[in-house]
Amino acid sequence: MANKVKFFRYVVANLAIGAVVIGLLAFTLSGKTVSAAGTETPIYKGDSKTKISLMVNVYWGTEFIDEMLDIFEKNEVVTTFFVGGMWVAENDAVLQKIYDHGHEIGNHGYFHKDHKKLGAQRNAEEISVTHRLVKSVIGVDMNLFAPPSGSFGKTTLQQAESLGYTTIMWSKDTIDWRDHDTEKIYSRATKNLEGGDLILMHPTKNTVEALNRIIQYAKANNLQVSKVSETLQADS
Repeated sequence: MANKVKFFRYVVANLAIGAVVIGLLAFTLSGKTVSAAGTETPIYKGDSKTKISLMVNVYWGTEFIDEMLDIFEKNEVVTTFFVGGMWVAENDAVLQKIYDHGHEIGNHGYFHKDHKKLGAQRNAEEISVTHRLVKSVIGVDMNLFAPPSGSFGKTTLQQAESLGYTTIMWSKDTIDWRDHDTEKIYSRATKNLEGGDLILMHPTKNTVEALNRIIQYAKANNLQVSKVSETLQADS
């Protein structure tokens, strides 16, 4: 039964990809190109002086997400998970669980491509397919895009903007995907921590081990862990 469900999700995902490709081609043939003025710029830090965000990028590490959700819940905080389309196709129930816990969902592309090297159509496809897939699961129209590996070019920014997205980078990087060291992850997340910081992390064993301490450090310094969309805004 599990294999049948998994197969069904792959079929749905592939149909979504095909639909978007056909849709983009139709736009091109009709003379309506997916373009923008190019005024969009990536955001590296929010305007809030009292809030920070823990940006959890998800393409793998599913086995650690429940622990992360438990820690967030015990600390009564929510943040933003940027999800990859390929991951969503296999883990729609987990995505639903993350959303049900009150967390914000952002777009992390479909195939984890190097967006700087992609043309306009492929940039748009990566974002659009993931958008449609996530919406089919949780009914949400995402508007925050975190390019895989932080790689983007002018075309990426233009396509993201044309699709209603703000491109999000980070002000602090735990580099937890490379360095499986709890103390380094904690130090990188908390060193000179201040309002508006966007802290990049992933679901890893060592990140889970450091997570509660990171949140407690933020609280001790009168900083609230919040969704990225909230951290971007200046305090009222």
